[in-house]
Amino acid sequence: MAGYDSVLITGASSGIGRALALACAGPGVVLHLSGRDAARLGQTAALCRGRGALVHEAVLDVRDAAAMAAWIAAATPLSLVVANAGISAGTGDGLQETAAQTRAIFAVNLDGVLNTVLPAMAAMAAQPPDAHGVRGRIAVVASLAAFVPAPGAPAYCAAKAAADAWTVATAQTARRRGIHLTSICPGYVRTAMTAHNRFPMPGLMDADRAARIILRGIAKGRRRVVFPWWMGALGRLAGLLPPRLSGALLSIPPGKDALPGGG
Repeated sequence: MAGYDSVLITGASSGIGRALALACAGPGVVLHLSGRDAARLGQTAALCRGRGALVHEAVLDVRDAAAMAAWIAAATPLSLVVANAGISAGTGDGLQETAAQTRAIFAVNLDGVLNTVLPAMAAMAAQPPDAHGVRGRIAVVASLAAFVPAPGAPAYCAAKAAADAWTVATAQTARRRGIHLTSICPGYVRTAMTAHNRFPMPGLMDADRAARIILRGIAKGRRRVVFPWWMGALGRLAGLLPPRLSGALLSIPPGKDALPGGG
């Protein structure tokens, strides 16, 4: 489906990461998949091998910059890299994120993105361009939470906002080097992270459908992919409200339960 011959995905052991790996898998495709849970990552790898792909697994922590750089360098050349790994402290209990949770969320959801994208960009810059002048494509999985300062998940929203803004801002100069960057901002996707949410999740969709939307947006060279579009529009509007009003409206935040995410 995807048409990429060499793909690297972080947080590939479940959820969107697993769905993307499966969507990209096929004969002649080389997949480099990482996650923190060896057993679940192995399950993803087995499913992808069943579709004909050659799969290399790596149990890695995206917070380890040196390990990530070494892994990416060894995997080159790469046609697509997806920085998908992410975590959340949970929402809906009315409790403030602890200092440890706040630091962990930024370390994984922002530093982990940079630890993936920066070495990937350096590697792709040295690759020959294709017939369309593209040396490689990189996607960062942010969130619609990037648009909304939800009181129940401040670190999650802030880290995703930073990841989204950095990706979109960097995309223009990266394109001059033949590298296409895309920020992915999904709404609610049916994964292990959302399975325990105790509040309505409008627009909830299956991970395989989300993967198809993501890959279509990447293929089109879009700098930001937002879905469902109507939730993106509502999120943008909510973000424009005065903080006191938006805080009152978002007292039931659009986040996730406290479960490990992205592998």
